[in-house]
Amino acid sequence: MVAYADKTLTCRDCGAQFQFTAGEQEFYASRGLENEPGRCPDCRSARKAQRGGYSSGGYSSGGARSREPRAMFPTTCSACGAETEVPFQPRTDKPVYCTNCFQSRRAYR
Repeated sequence: MVAYADKTLTCRDCGAQFQFTAGEQEFYASRGLENEPGRCPDCRSARKAQRGGYSSGGYSSGGARSREPRAMFPTTCSACGAETEVPFQPRTDKPVYCTNCFQSRRAYR
């Protein structure tokens, strides 16, 4: 068992000193990460934002990439005849269903 102690590191971008806590070191080790962080938390956040990274720290904290709204295509439901929109280009050789008909058909499987 390795005992971790807080370390003071220097950010390679801004030159500020920051703490690499024992808890953070343990987290890094548990993920198999061997290198210490080279940037302070502020510079890491700025770099992620600049690269179009995650809004709030990635998957583990519930962050999500912002993306363009999905293109929707108008069509007619093959089962009930209602006008609807689907997130794909409908083909003439396959049936397309509105949300309600799709869910009801899915329940039979």
